[in-house]
Amino acid sequence: MNIPLFKIYWDEDDINAVEEVIRSGMQWCTGPHIEELEREICEYLGTKYCVAFNSGGSALHAIMLAHKFKPGDEIIVPSFTFIATAYAPLYVGAKPIFADIEEETFGLDPEDVKEKITPRTKAILPVHYGGMPCKIKELKEIAEDYNLVLIEDAAEAFGAKINNDYVGTFGNAAIFSFCQNKIFTTSEGGVVVTDDKEIYRKLKLIVSYGRITEGDYFASGSKTDYIELGYNWRLSTILAALGLSQLKKVNKLIEMRRRNAHMLNRSLQEMGGVRVLREPSGYFSVYQLYTIRVLDGRDTRDALMRHLKKNEISSKVYFEPAHKYTVFQKLGYETVNLPVTEKISSQVISLPIYPHMASTEINHIITTIKGFFEKKKGESI
Repeated sequence: MNIPLFKIYWDEDDINAVEEVIRSGMQWCTGPHIEELEREICEYLGTKYCVAFNSGGSALHAIMLAHKFKPGDEIIVPSFTFIATAYAPLYVGAKPIFADIEEETFGLDPEDVKEKITPRTKAILPVHYGGMPCKIKELKEIAEDYNLVLIEDAAEAFGAKINNDYVGTFGNAAIFSFCQNKIFTTSEGGVVVTDDKEIYRKLKLIVSYGRITEGDYFASGSKTDYIELGYNWRLSTILAALGLSQLKKVNKLIEMRRRNAHMLNRSLQEMGGVRVLREPSGYFSVYQLYTIRVLDGRDTRDALMRHLKKNEISSKVYFEPAHKYTVFQKLGYETVNLPVTEKISSQVISLPIYPHMASTEINHIITTIKGFFEKKKGESI
């Protein structure tokens, strides 16, 4: 039994959606499917505007540009995240300021965020880790109190919510990723959502070379004007069609993920040496990642990973601290002190999670982890 970290859930509807665009023989690049996907995402989340991009990373870069952050500006980010979050301020010459995380959701610690605010701070960029909402309400209050922009990195958390409010609707804007291992996928892609019309207008220019044209640029003979500097960050029609098909079943995919995660939780939370990531009251996680903590720390965690590999179960560390990577060490972040981030990073291990996991796969993961800790306990007696 070989269990990968993730498998993509697909069906014939996905194939038919892509095939329809291909067989049309036109509009593979730009077309109505893109705007339809943007409208459907707005309707799902309850936001006013949505712009599709070729990746979540491009979406992050674009929102930095749209808000006109510049050299000298500081943007507070977590270090416990995928590198794109930490890179985003650098793309526009701003400075990422790393704040620590809290242990309940693995999101930015509101108290440490307040400690990191200076007169140069322009924005807070929190992450909803692995599909778990962070303490976004508290961070929103801080942003309002200090007149800061709040941008949610919800790359991993489409469909997650606190009570009835979806992540991505708390800040001035939010990004989502639709890379292959996300809640639903366009293979590679992402969006920015916002209620700010001016930010939306800027994003529409940024995504496609800064141009305004009537109709399809490639098919229309209408005059084109280039308003400001832009990039080629468009999502293709083929991928948008795939996204529309996937989005139609996203609630089903989330329900399946939650079912599998809760099966793992019920067994692993009773196991000594392991702590599962519980949903706080009113929180709804979509479990893009299924992450546990090995409380003994890095050596035991790494030994467990080797044991899982021996039993053909994939695992991965999401995430090592971004400020420890060579790129940030070269930029002068050697003295950054984030004790909770470093502790959590030394303990976390992400296990396989995907919608259509079989119960035999889940049971194999549970028994393998249980066997590891039983053997470890026996050796220590």
